[in-house]
Amino acid sequence: MSDLTYFPPDQLMSLASDIFAAAGCSRDEAQQVATRLVHSNLVGHDSHGVIRIPFYVQWLQEEKVFAGKTIQIVVENETIAVVDGQFGLGQSVGEQATQLGIDKSAKQGVAVIALRNAGHLGRIGDWAEMAADAGKISLHLVNTSGAGVLVAPFGGIDRRVSANPLAVGIPTDSGQAMILDISTCQIAEGKIRVALHRDQKVPAGCLIDAQGTPTDDPNTFYDDPPGAILPIAGHKGHGLGIVTDILAGALTGSSCTNPQNAWRLVNGMLSIIIDHRFFANDDAFFPEIRRFIEFVKSSRTVSPDGEILMPGEIEMRTHAQRIKTGIGLDKTTWSQISDTCRMLNVTHSLG
Repeated sequence: MSDLTYFPPDQLMSLASDIFAAAGCSRDEAQQVATRLVHSNLVGHDSHGVIRIPFYVQWLQEEKVFAGKTIQIVVENETIAVVDGQFGLGQSVGEQATQLGIDKSAKQGVAVIALRNAGHLGRIGDWAEMAADAGKISLHLVNTSGAGVLVAPFGGIDRRVSANPLAVGIPTDSGQAMILDISTCQIAEGKIRVALHRDQKVPAGCLIDAQGTPTDDPNTFYDDPPGAILPIAGHKGHGLGIVTDILAGALTGSSCTNPQNAWRLVNGMLSIIIDHRFFANDDAFFPEIRRFIEFVKSSRTVSPDGEILMPGEIEMRTHAQRIKTGIGLDKTTWSQISDTCRMLNVTHSLG
């Protein structure tokens, strides 16, 4: 494993903000993107953290994604909206779309937002957290329309489906929302890249090579011909990935996974945002969640020192730890970020 260098989160965020400002973003948008990326590292999702900086900058330079974009309304009524992200940075247009859903659900009880043509939306749990912080329940389904062809169908060998993540956020009265943030495949592509940078293996059962042979070597995923990621839970994950692709792709108008669009990574996201107070008031909703959590956690554990965790608890603990210890980056990731700084004439004292 490569040695890690640990960086203070606030300093890493400041550097990331300077990079995106130098790459053409306004200061506000640069800070917005930097905050989302560093937060992903803080909660343990390194695959969606600052490792993405060089790619985002490259995409900006190649005009595959654009700074300063505002979502455009395609269709709208009191409850629904179809919006076009105009290939803007996902951390910007994703926040705009989620805020629109929060505002609509506060008035109508529920909102459905279909976002098309968004740049990489990053960690989808961000949008579930954002809605939960506003007191809303939310479900977010995401696909990519071309460049994200990563996953073999159940029983197949060739890449045919996107990673197709989904996230669910449920507010609680404890101050810590319940956040489920998963991919419908065994491992995110970014986690394969993290393993590659750190000279690690990936967990067994995640990848197959170009001949369909199981492998734990991340290099095989990037070989020519490439390997593929497997769906979670066999045919069940395959089915979930297919319906996610359709709902986030065909329904939003952003296109399902399509290799003809492989020159650019574009996300579609279908978000359903619910204000629980239209269905159950706080006095009924929150105590029932507490009772249920306590009941689930009361199960005997397989190991004597085992623990039953709720969705989002690992991220919460990782956040607390990394605020203290800093964010660890491997040499390859830091070298790529440093190269990006030199290209953009961004000076810093880190590393």
